[in-house]
Amino acid sequence: MDQTAQRLREAQREFSAHGTYLNTATHGLTPHPATRALQEHIHEVATGRFFAGAQDPGIERARAAYARLTGLTPERVAIGTHTSQFTGTVAASLPAGSEVLVAQNEFSSTVHPFSVRSELRVREVPLDRLPDEVRPDTALVAVSAVQSSNGALAPLDDLVTACADHGARTLVDTTQSTGWLPSDDDRFDYVVCSAYKWLLSTRGSAFLSGTTEALSELRPLAANWYSAVDPWNSLYGSAIEHGPEAGRLDLAPVWPAFVSLEHSLALIERVGVRAIHEHDVALADRFRAEAGLEGKGSAIVSLPAPQGVDRRLAEAGIAAAVRDGRLRVAFHLYNTEADVDRLLEVLADLR
Repeated sequence: MDQTAQRLREAQREFSAHGTYLNTATHGLTPHPATRALQEHIHEVATGRFFAGAQDPGIERARAAYARLTGLTPERVAIGTHTSQFTGTVAASLPAGSEVLVAQNEFSSTVHPFSVRSELRVREVPLDRLPDEVRPDTALVAVSAVQSSNGALAPLDDLVTACADHGARTLVDTTQSTGWLPSDDDRFDYVVCSAYKWLLSTRGSAFLSGTTEALSELRPLAANWYSAVDPWNSLYGSAIEHGPEAGRLDLAPVWPAFVSLEHSLALIERVGVRAIHEHDVALADRFRAEAGLEGKGSAIVSLPAPQGVDRRLAEAGIAAAVRDGRLRVAFHLYNTEADVDRLLEVLADLR
C-alpha cells in the first residue's frame, strides 16, 4: 500500500458512521479528533472553565489551514458563521443598477443576497452559458463552483477569462467543493465557503476570501469587536480600530464550530485534497457507470428519485437526500467501494 492510500485508510478510521453515509452534500461527518475537542469545549463551558480568549490561537490555526488549502494567505481570509452573511456583504457593495449574473437553479444563499436588493438587476442563465453571457454592463458573476442540486461543475476557467475581458468581478461559493476539489482561489475576486460539508466541521463556521483589491471595496455589514486590531481591548465604545485586509470583515466566531474545525482541517491536510479528489470521484464515477448514468468528474451524483426511495434507503441504513424530485448522493473520503455496492443493491430492488 502506497503512502497516499495509507493516509486515506488511517483517516477513514477517524469516523464512526452508522450505516452507509452518502449525504456529505448536506453535511459532513465529524472526525474523532474534532468530536473530542467539541466535547471538551462543552464540558469546559458546563463547568465554568471556559476562557474565551484562549480560543483565538485555534481560530487562527483554522484560518491559516483554510488559506493553505485554497492557495491564499491568512491575511486574505475572513472568518464568519454563514456564507449568506458574506455574500450579503458583497451584495451591499454594488452600486444601484448593477447587473449580477447567476446560474439558473443556483443555491439560494448565492442568489438571494442580490435579489433582495431591488435596485440590482439579477439575470439568470444556464450554468454552462455563464461565460458567454458576461456582458460589458455585468458587474458581478455569482456562482457555486459545484452545484448543490446536481453536482455540476461550473466552467470556472472560461468564466474567469470572460469576466477579465469585460471588467466584471467573480464571486464563487465553494461550499460544495472545498475539501474534495483542488482549486486555486487566488484567481477569484471573492470566495465564500461554509465548512460544515466537505470540510467536515459543525455548522457555524464560514470563510470569505478574495483579492486585496476586491476586499478593499467591501464595508463590514456587521462591524464588531472581533474585527478590531485588538479585539479584547475593543469591547466598548465607538473608537475601534479595525484590522487590515480581510480581518476587518471578521464576524465574531461561534466557538464550538471553530474549536472542532481546526482538527477537521488538519485531517484533510494530512490526506491531501488531490488524494481526496481522486478517491471521491472514483467512487462517484463507478456508481454512475454501474447505474447507467451520464457524466463524470463530480463527487455529487443526482438521479431521478424512484418512488419510495426515501423509505427504502432509510430501511437499508443509507443516508442520502432527495432534492426537487431527484435523489442526491455524495461520496467523500470516508466512503468505500462497499458503500457503492450497497447503494446499487438497494436501488436495484426499486426497479
